[in-house]
Amino acid sequence: MHAVTFTFAAGCCLKYVLKAAECFANITVATKMMKLTGNEPLSILPLNSLPEENVGRAHYKLCDRLKLEKKQRRMCRRDPGVAETLREAITMSALECQYQFRFERWNCTLEGRHRTNILKRGFKETAFLYAISSAGLTHALAKACSAGRMERCTCDEAPDLENRKAWQWGGCGDNLKYANKFVKDFLGKRSNKDLRARVDTHNTNVGMKVIKAGVETTCKCHGVSGSCTVQTCWRQLLPFHEIGKQLKQRYETSIKVGSSTNEATGEGEISTGRSTQQQQQLQPLPGLNDQIPRTMDLLHIEDSPSFCRPSKYSSGTAARKCYKDKNCDAICCGRGHNTQSREVTRPCQCQVRWCCYVECKQCTQREEVYTCKG
Repeated sequence: MHAVTFTFAAGCCLKYVLKAAECFANITVATKMMKLTGNEPLSILPLNSLPEENVGRAHYKLCDRLKLEKKQRRMCRRDPGVAETLREAITMSALECQYQFRFERWNCTLEGRHRTNILKRGFKETAFLYAISSAGLTHALAKACSAGRMERCTCDEAPDLENRKAWQWGGCGDNLKYANKFVKDFLGKRSNKDLRARVDTHNTNVGMKVIKAGVETTCKCHGVSGSCTVQTCWRQLLPFHEIGKQLKQRYETSIKVGSSTNEATGEGEISTGRSTQQQQQLQPLPGLNDQIPRTMDLLHIEDSPSFCRPSKYSSGTAARKCYKDKNCDAICCGRGHNTQSREVTRPCQCQVRWCCYVECKQCTQREEVYTCKG
């Protein structure tokens, strides 16, 4: 076992996941009353900034608070930018998970015992948590490099792009190569002897691969009067909100797997238990057993609970807010919903005033709020 927070990368260690889940749970509480849009700045979260004294070693304290293993703590302390990037990754993953599941019975709350119980199982939700966490860490590290917040990495230096010129003109590629290497080293290797370990590792890798698949080439033209006599290009990651959307889609099509034995090697392999026709539709990679799903599929090993009633995995959906024409029937699990009318005051008729501020009126209107019956 390895140590620390949510989930990340090829080694993907559960203890790290559980510790990250503690931070995740604190963020969940902090954002509970917020209406998430997926575009929240990270600064809205009360993440208990460290005292300004001893700024030079402030990151040591944050590394210690993350309760990392010895090797991970050493890597964290080695670069002052790592600790903040780890915390940013946890925050970003938490917000995105909440946003993607805001209309679901399980709305990505990991409070109290729920966090450890769900991460110890092999549900679809567990698969998503592993993937979104590894994606969050990879994305945050690559961005931190290009933003100059890390001492041991800078902009991406892809050999096929003129990054030196791009840097000269203000373009700077997100350093995915460094991020991937750091994440793999940070997590280390985990034994893949049992099915759960292999599935966790697979789902962690999916998060990293979705990041890699979403790299875009951004170019800028230079020349007299807007002509494009010179073009400099750099590589840029997709917005993390788009990564979350793609992982949510993979969650919806997650494949339930079991283990089978390879007669040639005698070793266990992941099997979908599908018919031959269904296995062919998976289009496995050449050279692999035809029962192994594609590398970009999320995998789970057991069916999820309904999340309708309070259990060790969730608080249930009683009193959950729902949207009458969108998800009340599904979220309320057939129990029906209550309707409450209330007056709300919101900014309206906003106008931009010269210079530099927005002036709004306050409008009061009546709206209906729907909540699930117990």
